[in-house]
Amino acid sequence: MKTKYLIPTGLLAAVGATLLLSHATKTSAGPTTQTAQADHAAQIARGAYLVKFGDCSACHTPLKFGEHGPEPDMTKFLSGHPANTKLPTPDLKPGPWFAATAGMTAWAGPWGISYAANLTPDKNTGMGIWTEEMFINAMRTGKHMGHGRPILPPMPWQASRGLTDDDLKAIFAYLRSLPAIENNVPAPLGPDGQPMFPE
Repeated sequence: MKTKYLIPTGLLAAVGATLLLSHATKTSAGPTTQTAQADHAAQIARGAYLVKFGDCSACHTPLKFGEHGPEPDMTKFLSGHPANTKLPTPDLKPGPWFAATAGMTAWAGPWGISYAANLTPDKNTGMGIWTEEMFINAMRTGKHMGHGRPILPPMPWQASRGLTDDDLKAIFAYLRSLPAIENNVPAPLGPDGQPMFPE
């Protein structure tokens, strides 16, 4: 005698609905996630283009001597003035003069001495604790972190503030994608050689 197994139709309907819902969720979530990832990648690529076009590396990446002379040290890309580089007091003549180090990571002028900042996402010495809003405000106002001390020469923030919000967001996204490099850039000095903004 054969045994018959009866499965309630309600259970079959529930299982079927669950499978259909699961498939629909995967189908709808997949493209959305992929689109978001593609948009973020495009934003980073746009930021990389703008950083290269603006030649940010000229001041924010230290130089090293290569086979053909000075060249950017890409192991320290956008990490700012090297913390272990000690400079003599600049000898500026009277008048509207300013001078830069051979690596262009430190500049001296009537305002004192300023050092190129660490733009990598290191949390202790770079921009790791900055938010997108802070970055945009800094580029718009010329204030450190958007509300602090003045951003010093030669940083051309006056030109950067002409960029759109989308462009500034792209630059920030690109900077956040870089490897974090620990490099504690010296604090700026006033004309008297003393810290300009003592803690």
